[in-house]
Amino acid sequence: MTTPVISLKRAALKYGSRTLWQDLNLQVQAGEFLAVLGANGSGKTSLLKVLLGLAPLSSGQVMLDGVPARRGSRTIGYVPQQKTLAPELALRARDLVGLGLDGHKWGFRLRGRSHRARVDELLAQVGAEDYGHIPVGMLSGGEQQRLRVAQALAGNPQALLCDEPLLSLDLNHQKAVSALVGRQARENNTAVVFVTHEINPILEHVDRVLYLAGGRFTMGTPEEVMQTSVLSRLYGTDVEVLHLNGRMVVVGRPDTVVDGHSFDEGHALLHGGGVR
Repeated sequence: MTTPVISLKRAALKYGSRTLWQDLNLQVQAGEFLAVLGANGSGKTSLLKVLLGLAPLSSGQVMLDGVPARRGSRTIGYVPQQKTLAPELALRARDLVGLGLDGHKWGFRLRGRSHRARVDELLAQVGAEDYGHIPVGMLSGGEQQRLRVAQALAGNPQALLCDEPLLSLDLNHQKAVSALVGRQARENNTAVVFVTHEINPILEHVDRVLYLAGGRFTMGTPEEVMQTSVLSRLYGTDVEVLHLNGRMVVVGRPDTVVDGHSFDEGHALLHGGGVR
């Protein structure tokens, strides 16, 4: 068998007396798209920090391509949460993408023909070639997020980590960014770990789901995990998964209390008409 791109063995992450997750055994292979779901505070972003080498495990082991995870690894590309850049920011779109090629280097940069060609290639890869010379502050949130994906792909990473990259994007841009990441996994054999509140825009691209809740987790295909019985066991209370017009919606049943919050009948357990 080939070495998994990402491997966690009996991994645990605790902050004081609080356990986010423990005994997590996870392998993500090249070309696999893993969605990470769960309520706020369940440890989704913390998992990415562990993979990025920014947070140590409380116990267990984390490996990237067969070596211990470390900060600054070029094995990983990272797409952060969508945050609109200041309108007055003069940095051009292509310059932002170019930072993915040499932003880790110190000193004066000589950007020749090969650098420009690679930036052009990355802009085309995410469908952003038409606004490569426009200041990033003048672009929409969806356009900016395309550039962040391009920047993350600049080093041809073996793993692409995405931290809720669909936040604040409209449905069309959510689908476009999801398709970009899905195509990267499929066509370039990149392992994807995609943290999200909303599974519906990425559902067609997902191979497996890791669902975190209350210090516990469950893992499997979307069909295996996104079931009323499975999520009710995970949360330790009544939770229902509804299928409405091709979308999945997780709701709390009457008088349900989840993560310290009470929900009335028919009230969406998690915002956005989907799953977080």
